[in-house]
Parts: sequence; C-alpha cells; structure tokens
Amino acid sequence: MSSIDRSQSVGGTRTYEVRTYGCQMNVHDSERLSGLLEDAGYVRAPEGADGADVVVFNTCAVRENADNKLYGNLGHLAPKKASRPGMQIAVGGCLAQKDRDTIVKRAPWVDVVFGTHNIGKLPVLLERARVQEEAQVEIAESLEAFPSTLPTRRESAYAAWVSISVGCNNTCTFCIVPALRGKEKDRRPGDILAEIEALVAEGVSEITLLGQNVNAYGSDIGDREAFSKLLRACGKIDGLERVRFTSPHPRDFTDDVIAAMAETPNVMPQLHMPLQSGSDPVLKAMRRSYRQERFLGIIEKVRAAIPHAAISTDIIVGFPGETEEDFEQTLHVVREARFAQAFTFQYSKRPGTPAAEMDGQIPKKVVQERYERLVALQEEISWEENKKQVGRTLELMVAEGEGRKDDTTHRLSGRAPDSRLVHFTKPDQGVRPGDVVTVEITYAAPHHLLAEGPVLDVRRTRAGDAWEKRNAAEKAKPVGVMLGLPKIGAPEPLPAVASGCGCD
Repeated sequence: MSSIDRSQSVGGTRTYEVRTYGCQMNVHDSERLSGLLEDAGYVRAPEGADGADVVVFNTCAVRENADNKLYGNLGHLAPKKASRPGMQIAVGGCLAQKDRDTIVKRAPWVDVVFGTHNIGKLPVLLERARVQEEAQVEIAESLEAFPSTLPTRRESAYAAWVSISVGCNNTCTFCIVPALRGKEKDRRPGDILAEIEALVAEGVSEITLLGQNVNAYGSDIGDREAFSKLLRACGKIDGLERVRFTSPHPRDFTDDVIAAMAETPNVMPQLHMPLQSGSDPVLKAMRRSYRQERFLGIIEKVRAAIPHAAISTDIIVGFPGETEEDFEQTLHVVREARFAQAFTFQYSKRPGTPAAEMDGQIPKKVVQERYERLVALQEEISWEENKKQVGRTLELMVAEGEGRKDDTTHRLSGRAPDSRLVHFTKPDQGVRPGDVVTVEITYAAPHHLLAEGPVLDVRRTRAGDAWEKRNAAEKAKPVGVMLGLPKIGAPEPLPAVASGCGCD
C-alpha cells in the first residue's frame, strides 16, 4: 500500500464513499449500499477526507444531462485513481441500468457497473474486479432480492424510510423509471409491519412508507384496499408516533385511503401528490390517467376530511406541445389547490422516453418565462398559507441538520405534523433530535415558520434516547472499527420530499 493509499484509509481498513443523485428511491438504495459495504468490512470515509478507497456513484437517468454530470464527475476522479493504487470506482443506479454498455467504454477507469435490480452484488463485484484486474459489468433484468432484505446503514436514529414496493406499472411519456426499475412488485404486509416494529424497537418514532407509486400498493397482491389497510395497521403499532408516505398517484387515490389518513391518529396531515400539469390535453399527452377535475376533487375531499392538511405537489413546465392556454390551466389549479409547497421542474428530455421524440418541443426561453411565473405564484401562495399558521400551537419533532443557520441564531429546528419546517428558540432544557417540543408560531416565511417565544413543553422520547445512544457510540468508536449500526430501515425522511425526477 502506497503512502497516498494508506493516508486515506482508516486504521488500515478500506474506506468508502457513496454519492447519490436523484429521487428518494436512490437515497434509500444508497443506505443499502452503505450497509452492504460496512457488512463487507469497509468503513465510511471520514468527513473532510480527500477521497476514499471505494467511491460509488448511485445515479439518476431522468434528466437530459444526467450522463454528462456523471462522466464529468468520473473525469475528476481519473487522475486521483491513477495516483492511488487500489482505489476502485463503481457506478450503479438508473443510469447504469440504461447505459450498461457505454460507461466502461467512456470511462475505462471504472471498476464496477451494476444496475437497479442487483445492488446486493456490489461487494462481490468489487472483489472480483480487484482479483481479476478488469472491470465487472453486471446488470440484472429483474429484481433479485427485495432491497429491505439487505443490510442498511441508516442515517437517522429516529426516522426511517420503509419500502413497500418497487417498480412502477404506469407508462407516463416523460418518465423512464418503469424501464429501469421494472414492473411494480409489492412486499407482503406482514414483512412491512415486521420491519416497522423492529425499527420502533430500536427507537425510531417516524417512518415514511416509500414506493415509486406508493398508493398503488396491493395491485401486485390482488387487494385494492391494501394501502389503506396498511396505514390503519401502522396506527396500531405502539411507539410509532408519525407515519408519512410518498409518492402517491392521483389515479390510485381512493376514498378508503382518505378515510384511513383521517381516522388513523399517527398518519400525519400531509400529502405530496404530483399534479404535473393542470391542462387536460397535456395530461393526456403525458399519458396521465386523471384530469384536472379529478385532481381537484381529491384535494377537496382531503381538505374536507383533514382540514389542516398541508398538500404539496410536482409540476412540469414546458412539456412538448404545451400552449399558453395549457399553462394557464396549470396556474388555475395552483390557485385552486393552494399547495403548501410545489416542486417545479422545467421539462427536460429523458432519453428513451416517448416525450423526447414528440413534436412541439418548447423553446427554452418560453419554458423559462413560464417557470418563473409559476414559481412567483407558488411563492405567494406558500407564504399566504404559512401565515395562517401564526398563532397556532404545534408539536414539533426536533430535527437534525435542517436549520443551516441554527448555530448563529441560537435556534433549533423541527418538523410540524404537517411537515412544515419550524425554527424555534433553543430551550434551557436540553433537547435532542427525535424529542418533541411544543411551541407557538410567531412568524411565517414562504418556506419556514418561526417560534420566537419560549418553548412551551419538552417531551424527551425513546427516539431521542436512540439518537443520543448512537451519537455516543460513534464518538467512542476507535478508528478503523466497524460502526455496528442497525441493519434495517432507511434515512431520515424530509417530509414533503420532491420525487426528484418529477415522474410520480
């Protein structure tokens, strides 16, 4: 081992870094990749270290320039790898699934290419590449094992993703995900609930049910009400305080789901439901199976059943063929729905999708102008909706790392039940991520709330205990020793997460 190589390893143990791009599915997969590597004896590269022995790119393929971004990053690593004997580079995820035959040709210094269906093979492929001294490319065409059976390095002690399905059966013309993630495959309800119960036993108090089309859950197992039943079953798990889910599809958003949300106390009053466009002709061209009236009808029912629900969405601007009249219909839906937040995307060609070949591609200048108008309208609505929170008393789950200015403002941050981000005055009594505080909202901005008065109550929780225990254990670990983190679960969810690709 050279001096360069040795300087980057931890106590003689090979280090790793996982770089994640794209949606929450990739974030979830990256925790599996980290868990697999640690299970194989690697340790995470220390923060601030100049590189790692193994660098894994978990890629996204839904943007037009996704490949340029990947190859640019690979190019930056090429000289570092050349000067560092033993360093390995792996590329996985959606772009690897799509461009399996070209990655090693364009970047011959890559050691491993793996797809979305066989992430569990990463340690074996790395070792094979090292022994055989040649690149290993292995892309499975179908799921080999449900990701939740793999080891996991969760990023949060108190909040977790829980996958309930993988893949998608929709055929949206702008989305390449079904081709890369495959057809929808559901987990058995008993397996999901067993994982949640195990997480709660470890101290997790908030879970986010995750699926590419989460409320279509049940189609693979022949039960149209499986998702609402799952929500109700989550309500019976002692110690589970908050349940969220992302991302649902309007087509599958049925009345039994709304009833389950309203009647299950630990299901939070929050809904992220992608609109994509408010124009019926554009929705038809997108091959979305609902229309404006149906979408607004769902919003109306949710608000009637859950008056304080915060609803967020995804919107694509400039889809091929979109006219000014079409765009005005999107603005109309935004005004009617009054989203708490909208994740807005300028249409970007997804190579391999029908929309990329459609006539009527909109000039960039037109798309930009429409995008700016949409953002300005949504900012105005978000601020108005947040102002309605002023004077309310809310319970917040204290968050870790969500307030970038907390240190300078002497505040802490937390998430309200409806997922709004709240910065609050740091109380005299010590609080930890995962604990719950009660505050009164005093000020509203478009993207956050402030509670500038004293904290009204602090409730120390098992989740806070779990965070404290993990923190102490990590600080006490000698250099070069495995972290010993839990092997099931998922990352701290950012409620109201954007789909990232805008394809739900």
